Amino acid sequence: MVELDTQTLRQYDSDYVWHPFTQMSEWEGAENLVITRGEGSFVIDSDGNRYLDGVAAMWTNVHGHCRAEINDAIKAQVDRLEHSTLLGLGNDRAALLAKRLVEIAPPGLCKVFYSDNGSTAVEIGVKMAFQYQRQVGRGEKTKFICFDNSYHGDTVGAMSVGGIDIYHAVYSPLLFPTVKAPSPYCYRCSLSAERDSGSCGMLCLKELERLMALHAHELAGLVIEPNLQGAGGMIVQPPGFVKRVRELCDRFGVLMIADEVAVGFGRTGAMFACGKEGVTPDIMALSKGISGGYLPLAATLTTRKVYDAFLGAYGELKTFFHGHTFTGNPIACAAALASLDLFASDRLLESLPPKIAYLRDRLQGLLELPHVGDVRQEGMIGGIELVLDKPSRAPYPWEERVGVRVCLEARKHGLFLRPLGNTIVIFPPLSVSLAELGLLMDGVEASIGAVTA
Repeated sequence: MVELDTQTLRQYDSDYVWHPFTQMSEWEGAENLVITRGEGSFVIDSDGNRYLDGVAAMWTNVHGHCRAEINDAIKAQVDRLEHSTLLGLGNDRAALLAKRLVEIAPPGLCKVFYSDNGSTAVEIGVKMAFQYQRQVGRGEKTKFICFDNSYHGDTVGAMSVGGIDIYHAVYSPLLFPTVKAPSPYCYRCSLSAERDSGSCGMLCLKELERLMALHAHELAGLVIEPNLQGAGGMIVQPPGFVKRVRELCDRFGVLMIADEVAVGFGRTGAMFACGKEGVTPDIMALSKGISGGYLPLAATLTTRKVYDAFLGAYGELKTFFHGHTFTGNPIACAAALASLDLFASDRLLESLPPKIAYLRDRLQGLLELPHVGDVRQEGMIGGIELVLDKPSRAPYPWEERVGVRVCLEARKHGLFLRPLGNTIVIFPPLSVSLAELGLLMDGVEASIGAVTA
């Protein structure tokens, strides 16, 4: 393979690649990083500079970059079978992974439908819930209830059940209507006392209950990011919120669809976020960390009750007519199986409590900085909200790009970060060491200080 110099790589990238969530007029011609290697918690650019990966390859990496055990599993699978369709055939890796997922999922989830990314995993869940209601004789239940400030992906169905205008408003003519409930943690509202006491979450639950009672006759499902709204700004839900949502879904005959794409596979400190409150959703969407961050893979898990509604004679057309060319890809499934093996051999979940406690202490310490208005944490996820004025919590104007500037400053400290507006996201590989976590938080603190001074 020919090794190209950095300037050539940058030029090719600028000339030919259209980057996601990126204003390309700012990207083209800039001195952008081109990553060529990964090692543990670090990515390495074409000049050999190392950067601690503070966003875990966009919230996917679990065990570190280029982990030998996953590399070896992929290499071995390539020599056996690269791909075989699940339309009319099974394959060994997909079958074994489905069994392993059911064994670790919240009890009652027993069937696995494969796809290739988080958006499609959610889209599948929405279609399953819609068709389920029709096939059990409740065809009037066609709508979905979801939360303001939520994000479930970028396909049309996933956008429809989202709630972030900056991502979704331009596409509104394409989207189907939904019932919107208030975000479970209204950190931007003026009810700071209620928010800090947890009362804000209770107010949101009361409004959710009212909306569900009003619309129960037409609601097929409820879609939720359990415990934390990710792209909305790392907004943490109060304890007991997910359990109460489960109870409301049961009362009003609404299927609960849990989007665990970002929070699954140990990110919250438990294997799955719903499990922290003993909740089993009717449908659960998984992706990102499922393959350890290696390959595109997703799974939508569901209960026997939902699955059975799709069984019938061929001519009844109860089949779930949905599929993907690379559904259950054996190489991706082999990576996922190796990742699950590492959870056990590394005792990864058991290693997280001291890291979570350290992250909590460092985040709380950042509240001493004059322009840090709020910090939020759920397990190995952190959000640092930067504000123009702390007493009023007035935000920085969007066009000042304060979050972006902090992340660019962090590169001077050997970090790669990507913000959500004025929120600095902390989302390292779960395998990060305490020393590396210290390096990460030291650099974040220094970068915030430099940009907001």
